[in-house]
Amino acid sequence: MANHQHAAPAPVGGGLVNIVTLSCAVLIALMAAILMVRFLFGLGAVTALNDGYPWGIWIAVDVVIGSAFACGGFSVAMLVYIFNRGEYHPLVRPALLASLFGYTLAGAGVMFDLGRWWNVWNMFWPTSINPNSVMFEVAVCISLYIVVMWIEFSPVVFEQLGKDEARRKVGRAMFFVIALGTVLPMMHQSSLGTLLVVLGGQVHPLWQTPVLPLLYLLSAIFMGYAVVLFESCLTSTAYRRKIEMQMLTPMAKIMLGVLAVFIVVRIGDVIVRGALPRAFQPSVQALMFWLEMACFIAPLILIGAEANRRNPAKLFLAGVLLMLGGALMRLSGFLIGYETGGDFRYFPTLAEVLVTAGMFAIEVLGYIIITRRFPVLPREEAGVVH
Repeated sequence: MANHQHAAPAPVGGGLVNIVTLSCAVLIALMAAILMVRFLFGLGAVTALNDGYPWGIWIAVDVVIGSAFACGGFSVAMLVYIFNRGEYHPLVRPALLASLFGYTLAGAGVMFDLGRWWNVWNMFWPTSINPNSVMFEVAVCISLYIVVMWIEFSPVVFEQLGKDEARRKVGRAMFFVIALGTVLPMMHQSSLGTLLVVLGGQVHPLWQTPVLPLLYLLSAIFMGYAVVLFESCLTSTAYRRKIEMQMLTPMAKIMLGVLAVFIVVRIGDVIVRGALPRAFQPSVQALMFWLEMACFIAPLILIGAEANRRNPAKLFLAGVLLMLGGALMRLSGFLIGYETGGDFRYFPTLAEVLVTAGMFAIEVLGYIIITRRFPVLPREEAGVVH
C-alpha cells in the first residue's frame, strides 16, 4: 500500500455573514413560505403538475439530477477505498459533504412531490411494500444511502467535538459502511434509468433504451468527478487556497475514461436501435439531444491533452460541461422527451423554480458553514475570505 502524506483537515474559519450566505438565506426563506402553502393547500396551489405530467422539476431536477450531482462522494470513495488510490484521500471529506447534502435534500424533494405526503411511511411498512417495484428499490436505496453518508461523515463531527472514543467506535465499522456506500449508489443510479425503461413508449426514442441503467450509472460516476472538479476550483477561489492540481489532473483523466465509455455506449445504442434519424428532425427533442452530446464531447477536446488537464480554468469548464450534459440527459428523459399524449402540457411555475433554487441554496449555505467550522478541507496556511 502506498504511503501518502497529507495535511490534516482543519476548519477554514472566517465569518459566516456575507453576500453569498445572505442570498442563500433569502432563497431558503422563500422556499419555506412556498412549501408551507404547498403542504397546507396541496400541489395544485403552487405547481403546474397535472394528470399527464405527475412529475415536474422537483423530481427531475431536485431528485434525478440532484442525486447525480451528489455522486462525488461515491466516485472519490471508489478511487480511494476500492482501487486503493490513497493520493486522492484529501478529496474524500469535501466530496462526501457535498454528496451528503445533495442526497439528503433529494430525499426531502420526494416528500415535496408526494400528493399524500403524510402516507410516506407506507413505502417501508411490510404489508404495503412492493419488492417488484423499481420505485421501491430507488426509495429504499436512497434512504439507506443517506443514513450511510451521515455515518461516514460523523467522524468529522466527533473530531471537532473532541469525542475520540465515539470516533474510534465508528472507525471500526467504517469498512462495512464504505462498502455499503459504494454498492447503494450503483443500485439506485442505475434504477433511475430503469424508471424510464418502465415508462415505455411515453419516452422519446432518443432517450428510451434498455441500456439506460448502464448509461445512468456511467454518467453518475463521471458527473461525480465533474462536481469534485467544480467544487475544488470554486472552493480554492472563494477561500483563496492553493488548488489541488496534483490530484485533480490525474482524476480528470479517469473521468475522461469513464466518459469515453459512456459516449461509445450512448452513440452506439442510438445507431443500433435506428433512433438516429430522430436526431435530425426539426424538434425541441433533437435540439436537446445535440446540446447534450456537445456537452459530453467538448471535454474530450478541451482537456484530452495532458497539458490542458494542468490548466485549472479548463478543468473547471470541463466539469461544468459534464454537469450540464448529465443534467440535460436526465431532464430530457423525464420531462422534455416525455410524451404523455393528449393535450397535456407542463412548464414549471415560479414557485416550483424558487423551491428548487432554495434546495440548492441550502446545499451552498450548509457547505460554507460546515467547511468554516468543521475539519473538512486540508489544513492550509493561506488566508481566507472574511
